[in-house]
Formats: sequence, structure tokens, C-alpha cells
Amino acid sequence: MAAATAALLATLVTPAGASPEPSAPTAPTASSAGSPRESRPVHSYADAIRESVWVDTGLDGDGDGRTDRVAVDIIRPREPAAAGRRIPVIMDASPYYACCGRGNESQKKTYDADGNPVQFPLFYDNYFVPRGYAFVGVDLAGTNRSDGCDDVGGRSDVRSAKAVVDWLNGRARGYTTRTGTTRAGATGWSTGNVGMIGKSWDGTVANGVAATGVEGLKTIVPIGAISSWYDYFHSQGAPLYNANPSWLSDYVSSPDARTRCGAVQERIAAATPYSGDWTPAWSERDHVRDASKVKASVFVVHGQQDLNVRAKQFGQWWDALAAQGVERKIWLSQTGHVDPFDFRRADWVRTLHRWFDHYLLGYDNGIDREPVADIERAPDRWTTDRQWPPRGTAATTLRPAAGAEPGVGTLGRTPAAPGSTATFTDDPALGELDWAARVDSPTPEKAGFVTRPLSRDLRISGSSKVTVTATPTTATAHLSAVLVDLGPDTIRDYGAAGEGITTLADRSCWGASTPGDSACFKETRANTADVGYTVVSRGWADLGTWADPREERPLTPGRAYTLTLDLASADHVVPAGHRLALIVGGTDRDLIDPPSTTPTLTLDLGRTSAKLPLVGGLAAFARATTGPAPALPAPTARPSLAGPVPPAAVGGPRLPASGAAR
Repeated sequence: MAAATAALLATLVTPAGASPEPSAPTAPTASSAGSPRESRPVHSYADAIRESVWVDTGLDGDGDGRTDRVAVDIIRPREPAAAGRRIPVIMDASPYYACCGRGNESQKKTYDADGNPVQFPLFYDNYFVPRGYAFVGVDLAGTNRSDGCDDVGGRSDVRSAKAVVDWLNGRARGYTTRTGTTRAGATGWSTGNVGMIGKSWDGTVANGVAATGVEGLKTIVPIGAISSWYDYFHSQGAPLYNANPSWLSDYVSSPDARTRCGAVQERIAAATPYSGDWTPAWSERDHVRDASKVKASVFVVHGQQDLNVRAKQFGQWWDALAAQGVERKIWLSQTGHVDPFDFRRADWVRTLHRWFDHYLLGYDNGIDREPVADIERAPDRWTTDRQWPPRGTAATTLRPAAGAEPGVGTLGRTPAAPGSTATFTDDPALGELDWAARVDSPTPEKAGFVTRPLSRDLRISGSSKVTVTATPTTATAHLSAVLVDLGPDTIRDYGAAGEGITTLADRSCWGASTPGDSACFKETRANTADVGYTVVSRGWADLGTWADPREERPLTPGRAYTLTLDLASADHVVPAGHRLALIVGGTDRDLIDPPSTTPTLTLDLGRTSAKLPLVGGLAAFARATTGPAPALPAPTARPSLAGPVPPAAVGGPRLPASGAAR
């Protein structure tokens, strides 16, 4: 792998601003004899066609009496157009092209004096246009140069991008200007094969368009993307952010859209209550329920420590797609909300190139027969699995039991003694890292349950559930459940500003450049931390949703309630010598908002359990918890992970440091 990466880098690195030309105008689909077919950089990037089209969405989101048109900026090689050849499209539909920028360097679209596109953010255009692809950057409705109003994952968002897929296939109307009547078509140059890609909100739109089943969308590559907007703002009734989706619409809207979309934002606010109750607006923004309509292949990329778009988002999407037999691939990193271009650059470009060659050009390059999963085990150290979760993974029930001291219990296969309880009082000033640091101490704000030191590695792979029976002292209560690997390790420092990466001054180049659009981007390296424990997975819920996860009900103090919390999907190996902990607490500081009261909760341990996806199932757990465990070095401090990602004020509400689903 190292040799292949070095070779790829050598072919791609060019001076900033350089515009390498092909040595000969050979066919873009040719490759050396005996090797898999691969698209080659034989087209001129400098001479590429750059144009803008406005596509009619068929909606009138801003209520001005005419249907909305979304701006579509296009760059495509001139040579196929001159020869009458049609080409596939890579598309990134985004609300961020003007307000906030894309990528690690926050690049925005730029235009010349006549309004023609000059810079397309990220490397997709620089790298793929010379290889015979078109790149299309779509401004979602209400953003940048588009009409309408952004509705934060609703019909307008999805229709903005779906209409462009339809236009590329001859099923929708496009125009040469925002308000004119001169038609623009794509069927003369587009094959109709479209691959959507994007990080965060952009990837969320790709999920939503795929869930419509639109013809022509061959693949999507959602990176740190949302699969259900409800789960971005709430977790089983517990509010994750002190915000309503309506503020996001204002945050990304163009200046003129802000003046015309106030009513839309008011409707969003009314339809998505802070209480966390499920409403029809959340159903409209839930792509998981429509996984059965997905026809495109899906390449999922997600940071397991992403505290902006939490890891539950990829897990529930992956499981729903698996149930439908959708072709899938997945990369799971140790980072937070970070693009793979910035944590595994050379391998990412190579893999994405082969992925698009296969699904958009139809090349049999074998990528569909390779291992499905790549997982980062330590900074820059990756493993693969033929399928994910791996064969032999089984849901395994573990049970907490009381220990020698209050709040310091055990975790194993033996049920707790009848009548055993554990009690804690919600403390909104503390969170998961505080709990983990004091898991072996009888502190009042959490209940911890720990295995003995493991004699063998134990792998968790997939989605976990924790069922608790809790008696509150007040009418409202929030619960958090956290799985923790107790033992020394070196991990990516996801709590630091770069969420696991450090940006360097040096640049590497990935494709061809022009004076207005460089293919050269700042390099990065892993930013690491030596730690004494690692949070593996987490989940939250409002105890008031005990009867129905979609509706909160007042609690009766002194009454016991049973509730199951869904924990985020994860793939983590707890090494021999480490211990696995289950911690149950109240408010997880900065990750959920506190309830309106300060409850004390008593857990009935006999009716509390954790169901974990263990590779090897119960037998693997039994083997790992018998026999002598290796000795470990003394634990070290966590330098910058002393607390969860701090809140950042953006437009008023609280957000993780990485910002609003960017």
C-alpha cells in the first residue's frame, strides 16, 4: 500500500497554479495492456467548458407565483463535446457554496465579471474533468444564486438536487439564465449517469435524492452525512442542540432569500418542536424509511468520533440499506467531522477514482469485489473486512451488577441479585469524559459497571442497545449510556480544533490547475493524544419517551420506567488487558441539553442490560473474561480531551466546534 500511495502521489503532485497538459490526445478510457481499465487525464482542464444553467424544480417554495430555479454550475471537458461524445457527471449539491465554503480551506465558488464560474471548491473538478467527467455544483434552493427557500432537509432540499439529475437525463427543464426563457439541455453531452458526493449537509442531500429512487443516479458517496434530520437535533426525545432547524435555513440563505423566506422559517420552527416529539416534518426529513427505494450504490464515510453528525446517522442508514441488498462500501475513521481527503488523502483519491470509474463509466476494475470495510484502528493504521459487520458478529447481552462500593459495579454475563439498585443524580456540569475518568470511584453523578481486565481482544462491531429500568424523583429526566474502553492508547485527538487532524503549510496537487482554481491543497497529519480511556459509543434519551420514542410523556416521580437507548454504531477493539465499561448517567454535558428538573434516578439492575454486537458473540466475551490478563502501563492524562467538543455560537444556538452540519 505504501508503494502504491507513493507512486500515485508522484503522478499527481504539480506546482501550485500549474496546468499540466496531456502528452497525447489518447482515448480517455484506455489503460495499459493487462491492467484494469482506468480513466486517464487526457483532456485539457484549462480549455474545459464552464457554464451555468438554472434548472426548474417545479416547486414555488418562496411563494412568488413562479416555480423555483436552482443554479447549476458546470465544468466539463471540451474535447468530448467537440467529438459528440457524452460523459458522466459527478455532482455535489450544497447550501454552503457562498455562505461558508467547502473543505478544510473553506473554499467558495467564484465567478468572473460576466457571472461565469471560475472556481469550483475541492478537488473533484481538477482531478476528474481531465479524466472525462463533468463536475456539477448545485446551489440548493434559497442559497447562493438559486431561487426558493432552503427548508433544512425537506422537500425543497431534495427536489433541488433531484431536479438536476432529471435534467441531466432529459426529464426536467433548464434555462441559460435565472429568469429568461432560453432553454438549455444536457442530453447532448451527458450520459445521464450521475454520482453524488459531499460531506455533511451535501452528503445528506445525496442520501435524500437516492431515497427517491431517481433514475440515472448510479452511486452516492455520503461523507459524515445525516440519514434522519430528527436524529441530528434530538435523540429519543432528548434535545441534542438548543436549536430549531429553522435557524439553519437563515444561516445558509442568500441575502435576498432571507428577505423572502421568513414565513418558510416560521413554518419549519412550528413543525419541529423543541420537545422532541416526532411530527410529519421529521418524517419528510427521514431518509432511512425510504431505503427500499434506493437503486444507487452507496459508499459511506464517517468519523466514529463525529460529535456533529453523530455516528448513529451512518449506522441506521447502513443497516437499512443492507436489508434492501444495496451495494455498499464503508470507511470508518477515528476522526470527528473530517473529510477523508484530509485524513487519508492518496488512498482516498485512488479509491474514489476507481469507484466512479466502475459505477459511472462501467469499468470492471474489481472494486465491487474487494473488502467492503476499511476501519482505522489507530492513527493512520487501517484494517479491512470482507463484510461489515464481519461474519460471526452476534448481539450479546451483558448485565450490570452491584459492586463493593455504590455506583462502582461489574459488567458480565451474570444477572444482578434481585433487588439490586444503583442511584445517581443528574449533574449537567459533567459529561461522558468526566464519568469515564472517575469510573472506579463512587461519584454521585453516574453509575458505572466494568468488566474484569480482558485476557483477549474483544471487538464491538455495529449498533448497541442499552435497556434500563429507572425510577425518577421528578417529572422529567434525561438518560445517557456510554461504552468506554478503559486502558492506555494513542488516538486521534477528536476533541481538538481539527477533530483529529493538523493542517500543514505544505501543499500537494491533485489534478490540473488554472489561475482561478488551483488543484493544490494544504497537507495534513494526524493530531494524536495519549489517553487512559476511549469512549466507544454513546446514546441519549428522554425517559419520558418510555412508552413511545416519538412522544414525550410526563413522568410520575417514584414510578419505575423501562426504556431502551439506541447507541451509535461503532467498530472498536478493546485490547487484552483493558476493561470495558458501561456508564449510565443523566445529562451528557454539551452533547444533550438538560431536562427542566434535576432528577435523581434509581436503576433496577435486575431489569437493566446492554446488548452489544460482539464479533464471536457470547463465546468471544466468555473467552476474553477468563484467564490471566496482560499487565498494562500506568494510565496517562488526556491533554485536550478533558471535555467534549465545546459549543460554538453560530447564529445563536449551540453547536459543536465543527459547525452547522458542515
